[in-house]
Amino acid sequence: MYLKRMKDSSLNCYASVNEEDALERAAEMDRERMNPERGEKKRSLLHGIPIAVKDNICTKNTYTTAGSKILREYRPDFDADVVKHLNKEGVVVLGKTNMDEFGMGSTTESSAYAPTSNPWDESRVPGGSSGGSAAAVAAQLCAASLGSDTGGSIRQPAAFCGTVGLKPSYGRVSRHGLLAYASSFDCIGPITSSVEDAAILMDVLCGNTGDDNNSNLDAKYFDSSNNNSSSSGSSSFTDAIVSKENLVDVAAPLKGKTFAVIKETFTGLDEKVSASVMESIELVESLGAKVHEVSCPTFLFGLPAYYILALSEASSNLARYDGIRFGVQDYLNMDLVDSIKSSRFEGFGAEVKRRILMGTYTLSEGYSDAYYKRAQEVRRLIYAEMTQHLQTYDGFLTPATSSLAYMKNENQEPLAMFTGDLMTVNVNLSGLPALVIRSKDSADENNTLLPSGIQIIGKKYGEAELLGVGHIIEMFSAERKLYKDAFPEASLF
Repeated sequence: MYLKRMKDSSLNCYASVNEEDALERAAEMDRERMNPERGEKKRSLLHGIPIAVKDNICTKNTYTTAGSKILREYRPDFDADVVKHLNKEGVVVLGKTNMDEFGMGSTTESSAYAPTSNPWDESRVPGGSSGGSAAAVAAQLCAASLGSDTGGSIRQPAAFCGTVGLKPSYGRVSRHGLLAYASSFDCIGPITSSVEDAAILMDVLCGNTGDDNNSNLDAKYFDSSNNNSSSSGSSSFTDAIVSKENLVDVAAPLKGKTFAVIKETFTGLDEKVSASVMESIELVESLGAKVHEVSCPTFLFGLPAYYILALSEASSNLARYDGIRFGVQDYLNMDLVDSIKSSRFEGFGAEVKRRILMGTYTLSEGYSDAYYKRAQEVRRLIYAEMTQHLQTYDGFLTPATSSLAYMKNENQEPLAMFTGDLMTVNVNLSGLPALVIRSKDSADENNTLLPSGIQIIGKKYGEAELLGVGHIIEMFSAERKLYKDAFPEASLF
């Protein structure tokens, strides 16, 4: 069913499709289900579930290009840790989803393999850089997908496409096998059609194979005695998902919770997005939670600090793609310097070249103190301010984006593209988890219904509590009909 939809789709969600492997894997999972000798073995909830993987996450013997021509022939000989965990649970990987080249972009238009369209309106972008992953889930071209988030690349597409996107705490999920953009920011997380699905995937993604020390961090923080973690003390994210029938207080399921709304996030916000987010905040209050407005003076400093730091790291990380160590080897018959120049000039797109140049400049002698060092100081200030507020509040409520999904070719100016990340980058700077769920849909000037999202920012390693709160908001949002579904076959609950 999914493969047929993919063939019929004009959205360009996938960079590559593993049709033969997917059918073979699905048949294998069917045989396991029918085997009476294995009938008593408890199968995973993900057994046989078709999932898509972003094209910058390594999958063994499958093209992994990160949306770039320089890696068009790269087929890794290993699986990323998260893919290993998924395979162990019996998932069927349908293919690799389209993305902005090396994750550098907010629209999926910088992909070397043509842009992806938004399923709600094909004249609009799905967001980026995980636009292919979010669009595939929204259009039901997979049951769920994996994305990566460096400055909002899971959450912004999730808001534009009306899906759920979770950016975990930095270090919660192993990034072994993720092609690096900015190593101190990069996170892998799920994009799904419901919060419950995100919790199921998180249970698997947080498995530990021992290949990466980053995946060991969650064990020592996943304890209810730690104030930074979920208060449930559970070893499973799905235990935080409570159905309406099992809520202790159906009338006020969020009673006792207190959330902060960051005043600065509503500056320059699109009116329709503002109204949508306010509807969701009012819903949170009606469910028993207290909501206070707070000021975070460092909030607006996050965007310039993020781009200085992320581009500096990118210029270093992408130095390996020279056509000798990594990258297509089309120019090896040249002089060494000419070979490297030609490989990078032909292999990288305009946006990647621009960011490498900017990052190299900020790290150059005489400028690193003025830019890079000061940006690191701002990063510490943002972390201190956000964590200080989280000692008083259970989380922040903010818009996920400053506008509805852009029209294609609308944000071609680099600075305009950068400002699209205003609502999300502070979360990456501080290493906190954040969940985006759908808020009230809005109609554009052509009366086309478009989704938007509300972002819930939690305490570090508090993903379970974040998912529990998000599930409650999602359930009651559906009841109050704050949003409609543009895809009749979809089912959230």
